[in-house]
Parts: sequence; structure tokens; C-alpha cells
Amino acid sequence: MNNIDIDKIVEIITYWLTTYSVKLIAAILIFFIGKWLAGKLSKLVTKLLEKNNVDKTLINFLESIIYYTFLVVVIIAVAGQLGINTTSFLTIVGAAGLAIGLALKDSLSNFASGVMLILFRPFSTGDFVDVGGVTGNVVSIALFNTTLNTPDNQRVIVPNSSITSNVITNVTANDTRRVDLVIGIGYDDDIKKAKDILNIILQEEDRVLETPAANIAVSELADSSVNFVVRPWVKTDDYWGTYFDLTEKIKLAFDKEGISIPYPQQDVHMFNQQVEEK
Repeated sequence: MNNIDIDKIVEIITYWLTTYSVKLIAAILIFFIGKWLAGKLSKLVTKLLEKNNVDKTLINFLESIIYYTFLVVVIIAVAGQLGINTTSFLTIVGAAGLAIGLALKDSLSNFASGVMLILFRPFSTGDFVDVGGVTGNVVSIALFNTTLNTPDNQRVIVPNSSITSNVITNVTANDTRRVDLVIGIGYDDDIKKAKDILNIILQEEDRVLETPAANIAVSELADSSVNFVVRPWVKTDDYWGTYFDLTEKIKLAFDKEGISIPYPQQDVHMFNQQVEEK
């Protein structure tokens, strides 16, 4: 290599350093400052969400999304500073994002529904709910699905989109519930006596609340019975125990007092018709 070649190389390096060194330094500064700001911004959002008692799963996810989204913006800014044409890059990213969105349409729908469930909290872990055609206790609420334990102890995983697109029933959301019983007696039985017995049974049941007051009334004159509605209020945790015990106590008390609980029946009348011979 002769002196002319060395001089050319030195000249090229000097030109490149003179032309691009400032841009390179600026790009490096943009990257590290932008990365630092991305971390600070994501931490700030995390603190705000924690103060508002947002679910930890959603906080962690949003923290990552904010950080990496901001980091992508920083990288694009760095590329632009270095003189790289970012228009084509943004086009490719947009096309890739569209393709991924279409491919993951159902998953994104479940994710959006999961965010809604976590933000608006129609139910929480431990609640007894009826969602997406499944009834059970909520074990966990994730971003893509919700896990339930059914009353017979089956583990059911329900996609979040099927929950938010249907009616949500939170059975244990309130502290009290009304027990609805329908009790039928025979048409020949004493209505007032039956009503007094029902009142006594409710008064002797410790789990029945005084407020709101229980309601006992004749609701229907059915085909085979006179039907009472018996509607006491109880604590939500006592609902099923009270429901079963009251049903048993009413049957035993009616049997003891000679009040019948009729079952559907039909009377069939037979007519003997003689046919005259011609």
C-alpha cells in the first residue's frame, strides 16, 4: 500500500467522522435518553395504576407494553437521525402489525375483554358467578381467560370474550339474598293455618333476617294446589343452607298439622257405552 492509498483512506475516514460523528453521537444520546425515559414513564404509569388498585396482572402487562412501545419510537428516531429512511420501515411494521392482528383476532378479542374485566371488576376472585354459560366460583381472572370451579369441583376455563358478550350474574356480589320458595297446599286445607305455620317456622329460623322483612303470600290458585310464596332474606353465605332446611321444616310441620302438599293428578272417568246391534 503506497502513500497515496493511505492518504485516501485517511481522507475518507476524516470525511466520514466529520460528517457523521455528530449524527452518531446524537443518535447514541437519543437512544440512551429515550430508553431512560421509557423506563421512567412505564414506572410512573405503574404507580398510578397501583394507587387505583388495578389488578397486578394488568399492571405488569401495561408496564411492558408502554416500555417497549416507547422503545420502538426511540429506535425509529435513532434510525432517522442516522439518515436511514424510516418510511419503508414504518410501512413494513404497519403491514406486519395488520397481519398479526388478523391472525390473532380471537386472542386479541379475549385480551380486550380481559382488560375490561380487570378494569371494571364485575366480579372478583372468590365470587360465585354465572358467566359464559358456566356457573362456579372464580379462581382467577387472566388477560385471555377466566378460571372457574363448578359446584361439583370441576375446573372450567372460560374465554374472556364469551363472558363480556353475554350476561354476567354475580351471585355473591351483595351481602344478602332473598330465598324464594313456592309451597303448595290442598284446596281443602286451611289457608290461614298454613300461613301461621309458615310464619312460625321463619321466626324460629335464626338465619332469617328481620330486615328486610320476610314475605308470605298466596300467589296462585293452581290446577292442583293453592300456592304460597315464602320469601325470607338471609346472608348470602347462608342462602343454600337456609333454603334446604326451610324446605324440610315446612314439609315436616305440614305433615304434623295435617296440611297436605298435593302433587299433580288427574281424575279419569270411565263411561260404559252399549252399542245396539242392528
